[in-house]
Amino acid sequence: MPLIETAPLILALAAVIGYLTGSIPFGVLLARLFGLGDLRDVGSGNIGATNVLRTGNKLAAFLTLVFDAAKGGVMVLIIRAVVAEDAAQLAGLCAFLGHLYPIYLGFKGGKGIATGAGTLLAVSWPVGLACCLTWLVVAAAGRMSSLASLAAAASAILWAILLNQSHVAVLAGVMVVLVFVAHRENIARLKAGTEPKIGQKP
Repeated sequence: MPLIETAPLILALAAVIGYLTGSIPFGVLLARLFGLGDLRDVGSGNIGATNVLRTGNKLAAFLTLVFDAAKGGVMVLIIRAVVAEDAAQLAGLCAFLGHLYPIYLGFKGGKGIATGAGTLLAVSWPVGLACCLTWLVVAAAGRMSSLASLAAAASAILWAILLNQSHVAVLAGVMVVLVFVAHRENIARLKAGTEPKIGQKP
């Protein structure tokens, strides 16, 4: 955890800016731009890149992944440059929360994996990169995005310890809990053996 050195009012402002940025539903916006309809009526109804991929439009899914990741990463980089590390991590966490519970969509958002990855990459690129590689390995082996996402999230704290990045451990821990809460339905389907594979409609 970084040293808290920023005034409370500035921290609050960083949190609000991060949350409002994270709330931008790029998946929904890009689906409309590409003429794919309302993403919330497609597949699982999720607003993330995995559900965009179920429309069959790989470009829209890729752009959703990039922009969702940027919501967290860009917030961290900007706030760090303007304020300090404590405010930067708070802004990144709030961007992550914004994606999960966006004010623009009645607080019904995505699962947070891309935004979480972008946040971790900006806070500590070794940890972020290790989590992304974990996702790729598990996804390649199991062909299930949710399983890969849970494995990558769960590995975040471990990577923070192994890579001597203790300043990111608290942030990673909070994000892990929120990821598992957001994936509770996926976890139930994984246990039941009914979780769809990547690109497959649920």
